[in-house]
Amino acid sequence: MDNTSLAAYNATHFLWECNDRVATITLNRPDRKNPLTFESYAELRDLFRGLVYAEDVDVVVITGAGGNFCSGGDVHEIIGPLTKMNMKELMAFTRMTGDLVKAMRACRQPIISAVEGICAGAGAIIAMASDLRYASESAKVAFLFNRVGLAGCDMGACSILPRIIGQGRASELLYFGRSMSGEEGERWGFFNGLSDDPLRDAQAAAGRMTAGPTFANGITKTQLHQQWNMSVDQAIECEAQAQAICMQTEDFRRAYNAFVDKQQPVFEGN
Repeated sequence: MDNTSLAAYNATHFLWECNDRVATITLNRPDRKNPLTFESYAELRDLFRGLVYAEDVDVVVITGAGGNFCSGGDVHEIIGPLTKMNMKELMAFTRMTGDLVKAMRACRQPIISAVEGICAGAGAIIAMASDLRYASESAKVAFLFNRVGLAGCDMGACSILPRIIGQGRASELLYFGRSMSGEEGERWGFFNGLSDDPLRDAQAAAGRMTAGPTFANGITKTQLHQQWNMSVDQAIECEAQAQAICMQTEDFRRAYNAFVDKQQPVFEGN
């Protein structure tokens, strides 16, 4: 994988398309509601790790084929084999799935999920780990680990989900594994918007981001992630340093010059 150029990346376990610096990942097993396999988990993890260095992708959109987002880990290809693994093998698997979320949060590109239909288990986690989420009314989001005899603390759910929808609401979803509807998800702040075409909304949001100062957007994502572990004083100092860096960019100068000339700035991401 050439990590500096991923626009033409040749995906093996999902669809990948990149237009105007917006990459779209389509989970593409519609006959099974787009479940993940050991191989697709690993490829997604490696792709997001590579995006840290990619110079030709500024935003990533994730969606699913056939009217569903993702049904989680494939029952036959993942769940069944897990019941036969020893502790060492199980730890390798759970760390690998957690590494996918780490890679999503660590890459500079904002990630936008477009959710229709079933969004369960690891699918719900991928949506949760995204920066923005748009959905249709058909969306059904379920952190269903409890329903299969597992704890709700999977792939960062107990850390990230309460920060999005609040501790009490996250506790309800994680203890009971029940589905959150599209309407409920928007009302609770999990979804940024609800419409009959969430992919259109996600692509529109991605277009607005690529038209903006993309270097600065990457800094914003990094700050949003890193400040979870900072005091307010640490965060303010970190933002002072980050903003000083952005003030050295050409995009900052372009914005000033455009303001002086009473024009809209045209950002170029440098």
